[in-house]
Amino acid sequence: MRRLPDTELEVMKALWASGPDTPRAALEAALAPRRWASNTINTYLTRLADKGFVAVERAGRGNRYTALVSREDYLAYDSQAVLSRLYGSSPRNFVAALARGGLKREDVAQLRELLDQLEGEEGK
Repeated sequence: MRRLPDTELEVMKALWASGPDTPRAALEAALAPRRWASNTINTYLTRLADKGFVAVERAGRGNRYTALVSREDYLAYDSQAVLSRLYGSSPRNFVAALARGGLKREDVAQLRELLDQLEGEEGK
């Protein structure tokens, strides 16, 4: 897997939200706020298919698209890449950077709850 450019990631987000076998028209409607030309969307879809992120199936006169990489798998990969590239693979450094940006009490409580859950799962 590799990191996607922001534009291709936007197409993937629309596809993940739409689900499998998404008709081209539905995908274009989901991406309408971007105001991309149809040819631009086609270019991004072709790139994503070439990279193995999207399957394309001919359906009559149009195409249907299915994500081959789940949102969860991509987020896990991208998160690790960012953690490695920007924070020396250190979750502590990442959280310290967040704290300098101003974590709210609710954020800290949610992080503590997540850590407790993870610690509990680790013991199983």
